[in-house]
Amino acid sequence: MEVWQLLARESIRDIVSRYNANGDSGRFAQVLALFAPDAIMELPEATYTGRDEIATIFTSTQSRVREGDAAGGYVRHFTATHQIDLIDESNATGRLYYAVVNPVGLDHWGRYVDRYRVVEGEWRFASRKVTVDGYSPDSTFQ
Repeated sequence: MEVWQLLARESIRDIVSRYNANGDSGRFAQVLALFAPDAIMELPEATYTGRDEIATIFTSTQSRVREGDAAGGYVRHFTATHQIDLIDESNATGRLYYAVVNPVGLDHWGRYVDRYRVVEGEWRFASRKVTVDGYSPDSTFQ
């Protein structure tokens, strides 16, 4: 394995961790900075293109949490089994599992399928597809 491959893998792991930590803490500007300007975020119900559209995903969720309609005030994302496939020094793909915990316990879980690329010298999400595999009976996000 070459040094650039180690650096790429660690940088990609870092943006995934920052996505979760910043998103769960309501720091959406930091989350959006992790995306390429023309990134695509695909959810089960809709596809969002570009940072401005992607931002609406987080502001909508934030409003629901603040109003008490979802999660009782906190959300925690956990990820595991992150497989990263490097295509070249500027492009990669990834797959990983996630679980979301809130006051009801395990709320929902699924998979992320990602494409990453280097933008201005930094690894960023080029696309993220979110698949929901299941919900708990008391899910606040179903």
